[in-house]
Amino acid sequence: MPTESDPPTTISDILVSSRSLAEYRAMFTLTGDDLRCRILDCPGGTAGFTADVCAAGGDVTACDPVYGQYTTIELAAMAQRESDRGNRYCRSHADDYVWTFFSDPDDHAFSRSEAGRQFSDDRRAHPERYIAGGLPRLPFDDKAFDLVLSSHLLFSYADRLDLSFHHDAVCELMRVAAAEVRIFPLVTLDQTEYPHLDALRQRLADDGITTDILSVDYQFQAGANAMLVCTRSTDPQ
Repeated sequence: MPTESDPPTTISDILVSSRSLAEYRAMFTLTGDDLRCRILDCPGGTAGFTADVCAAGGDVTACDPVYGQYTTIELAAMAQRESDRGNRYCRSHADDYVWTFFSDPDDHAFSRSEAGRQFSDDRRAHPERYIAGGLPRLPFDDKAFDLVLSSHLLFSYADRLDLSFHHDAVCELMRVAAAEVRIFPLVTLDQTEYPHLDALRQRLADDGITTDILSVDYQFQAGANAMLVCTRSTDPQ
């Protein structure tokens, strides 16, 4: 039977990740103007993004089902435990990653731990910023946010989230976005492009949602260097 010390062969359960503001900026090509918007991060996981942006005067809400399932103390422990789990996977599959944003697995481990600490401190001080909820049904009004960001759930876990879920989830993200939704990355955990991307984009087009694939100046998982940008189609004149 495998033990925790054995190199993991798969990521197994969906990872609750702790990513930094710097990583969000790179993944989503966020500008200063973007960071002044009303932003939803969904799923927010245990990222330090909300804490950092709000500390600088921004307005970010994070949404994730884990916020309603665990106490603040339990989430702090989860942040470190999940960071360790993700780092073990990266170390055992180092060739599947591009070591430029992170210089090496130790740098990755430090960044994740620090982001998780920021999350834990901010969740304790400002619980109102962290709303329990999950796709494809979110507890927000229509157009409650200017910009919605979603990373490492859609497309990543194509082996367990089907096309209908992806369609419903993107439509829901668009419902709560006044302007734009950005989704990163567009590849599955095995570094292949999400196999139903064309079909999904056609369904969204039928719903009046325009999608564009934009390259980003960031790559950690090999092949993951583009995001899907979703906006509402212009009504015909």
